[in-house]
Parts: sequence; C-alpha cells; structure tokens
Amino acid sequence: MGPYWLILKNMHNKSTLNQLKAALPKGKLPSSYGVYYKNTLVALCHALEDHILQGNYTDSTNKPLVLVTFQQGKWYLQEAERYLEIAKCSREVAIAAVPDSGFATHPTSKLSNVNLVNIPKCAPLVNEWNLIILAPDYAGAVLCYELPPEEYGVDGVPKLDTERKFYGLWTFDRAVVKETAGILIKGMGSYNSSLADRLGKLQEKIQPSTTPTDLSPVVSRIVTYLQTSQQQLVTVNRQHRELVELEGQAQRLNRNLAANKLQAFLRMAQKIDQQDKDNPVASLQVAALGETLGQILDLPTLKLRRLRLAGLLFRIGLAGANPEVFRHPPEELDEATFAFWRDRSLLGSELLKRMPELAPITAIVRHHLEWWDGSGKPDGLQGEAIEIEARILGLVAYFQDLTQPKGSRRALSLESALGKCQKLSGTRFDPGLIESLTTVIRLTTIGLMTLPSQPSQLPHVWLELGTKTKSEVA
Repeated sequence: MGPYWLILKNMHNKSTLNQLKAALPKGKLPSSYGVYYKNTLVALCHALEDHILQGNYTDSTNKPLVLVTFQQGKWYLQEAERYLEIAKCSREVAIAAVPDSGFATHPTSKLSNVNLVNIPKCAPLVNEWNLIILAPDYAGAVLCYELPPEEYGVDGVPKLDTERKFYGLWTFDRAVVKETAGILIKGMGSYNSSLADRLGKLQEKIQPSTTPTDLSPVVSRIVTYLQTSQQQLVTVNRQHRELVELEGQAQRLNRNLAANKLQAFLRMAQKIDQQDKDNPVASLQVAALGETLGQILDLPTLKLRRLRLAGLLFRIGLAGANPEVFRHPPEELDEATFAFWRDRSLLGSELLKRMPELAPITAIVRHHLEWWDGSGKPDGLQGEAIEIEARILGLVAYFQDLTQPKGSRRALSLESALGKCQKLSGTRFDPGLIESLTTVIRLTTIGLMTLPSQPSQLPHVWLELGTKTKSEVA
C-alpha cells in the first residue's frame, strides 16, 4: 500500500488523522499507526471504555473527559446503552453524529453531562470514528478513518462488516492525546462554538496526576491478539462464500436443497484434502478407521452412518486456511495460523450449522477435539459427556495424522503412532477407545487384518469427483 505519507495524502485534508500528523514534530505519527480490521478497533475502544467503567472515582475531578465521533453517524443501540453507563463515570461526554443517527431520542442524550454535536453528512468527521479519553491519571486515543473504496482493490468495499479496514492509530502519549483532543474540539466547534469553548476550558483544567496509569502494554497485547484473530473471521467469511458457490454448482445437478448443501460440503472437504500434499486422503482414512472402531464397539447403524460422514467432513473448518497449516506441524506455525488450527473444530461446526439437518454431524465435528479429562476445546466437555462418535473421531484423526509426514515431521509407523496415543490415555483419549485401537493395530501388524483405505459407503458426489491416491497427487 506504500509509505504512510502516501496513504495520508489520499485522506481528506481536514481529517483528524491528517491534522494530527501536521501538528506533531516532523509529521511523525505514533508507531501504532497502520491498517486495522474493524473488530480490532472496536475491541480496543471497548477496552478503553471498560477502564472508565471500572474506575474508582472519589470525586468529579477524577472523572475523564470523553470525546467520540461515530463513522457515518452509525449509532447502534448497544453502544447507546453502553454510553449511558460511561456518562455516569465521566465528567463530560461529547458525541459527534449526524442528526438522524437516532441518538437524540435515546435516554443517554438526556443526561446533563452528555452533548450531541450534529454534523452534516458531507462533513469530514462523518468519515471518522474516534475515541478520546482525557483523565488526570491517564490519557488514551483511538483514531480511525476507513479505507477509501479505491484502496480496497478489485473486490471493492467488503459487503461483510468484519472485512472492513481502517487507517488508524491508538496512543497513550498524553501530549499526543491532548493535541488530538484540541483538533477534535475545534472540529466540533464548527457546529457548536459554545460547546467547543466549554470543552476547551475543561480540557485545560484536567492536569496530569503524579501517579499516572500506563495502559499501553496491556492494550498492545489486546491489539496483537485481535489483529491475528481477525484473520480467522475473514477466512470464515470466505468459507461461506465458497460454500455458496459450491452449492450453486450442486443445484445444477440436483434440485433437492438438502442434497445440494451436503454435496457442497463434501466438495469443500475434498478440496481441503487436495490442498494437503502430504496427507491427501486424510478424510477417507479417518472415516474408514472411525467406522472400523465403531463396528468393533458394535455401534448402532445410525451412529456408524453419522461417524462415517463426520469423518469425511471433520477437516472442513480448514477451508480457506493459510497453506502453512498443511506444510508444518502445529508447534512450527506462527501465532495467527496456530490459532486457526487450534480452533478448527469450532470453525467447522459453525460452517456446518448452515444445514440444520446435519445437527448430529455438526456436534461430532465440534466436539472431536474435546479431551477425556475436560481440558479440550471448544466447550470443555469431559468423559462420557462427549459423544462416543466425537471421541472416536478425535482419536482416529490424531492417529491418522501421526502416520503421515508433515513438513519437518516424519511419518510414524503404526506402532509408534499407537504409542503416542496410548500415552494420552485417560487425559486426551477415552481409555476404552485406546484399547480398541490397540486391538486393531495389533491385528494389522501381525497380518490378520488390513486397515481400510476408505469407509464402506461413500456419497455419490465423492465418487463422482474421484479420489486421488498420494502417488497420484504427488
């Protein structure tokens, strides 16, 4: 996207960010300046607002001055309710919004220390979303300016709110916050001069405490975490778009809506396997081994059928994932990619929820990373509270993955992979299932049985698309 000075050049000359840049020494913005996903900035603002709500105010002089602008005048009801409480903990609150934002009718606007600044829709402030907090013991600011449509690239402005991006910065440098507050107050003065005069005088009265609170290390960690977690949200949105596309392809072959969705899921699962050059038959082998264990345990036919299908779909949460997920073992992944890998069962279940008819399958996929001792994800289920199909799926998926290479990690023999599973008996895995798997592997190693390469029944769509062996993929 180029150097930041080029980015700022594209902004409106009167934007708060641009004015702040011009006012700071050598025109240098804080190091936090960059491009952020919307939810990252929302979470950061909420973190600062929570600090207001959790404050211990002995008298009104300890309370902060709060200045807010809402981008495009979007004032949501939950935010209005939130500021009803924030105002009670603040000395003064000034909010810039367009006249028809709906804020004027909310009880928050009736509070004596809350001021609504009506701004026209053509004003520069309409394109901004800012939060300035100035208190005796700390000062904080979040400044945001959404990317212009032309800078979103060929796809244009995202239709999904979570994919919107903003030029923004956050800072706790008191001098920078005061400078920003002055710019924003001056901007509000264009629409309410008497309020701006009063806010300016109030700002000067707020003198720094001798024991300031430093929030930057805490919020820095929040931003880093949330910025990486947004990659998951964007990928999930891409998964949904891919599913819709695949479902549309299926509709041309089958008019049954439920069958269309299932075909789309299965096609997506096959595409995931094809991405994994080291393990292109994971879904087939997991479904097959899971069915074998289920038969040994004499599971009813319905449970076996669900287990087979869950085995074919258990990796669907990896759709659209960073290719590094398939190239390296989990311990070698970066923070963002590892987070995606860790949450794959939750992501997969959220995707499968689009088809209510698959509710039992969705539950199996969701819970296959739960641990027998209750320390797993995503719901912390323990023991037999975890569906038997999910317990089987979790075990055979772990075992199958160990028998395949992954980046620097070599494939383990059946016996070595079994040994790894046995060490987790009673913690990660159901001890009874470990015994069943042990029986299967021992019979296989002495030649009395062969591990199946695919389940006894495969959906037609899987057969139509064909299944490549590892040698064919290579």
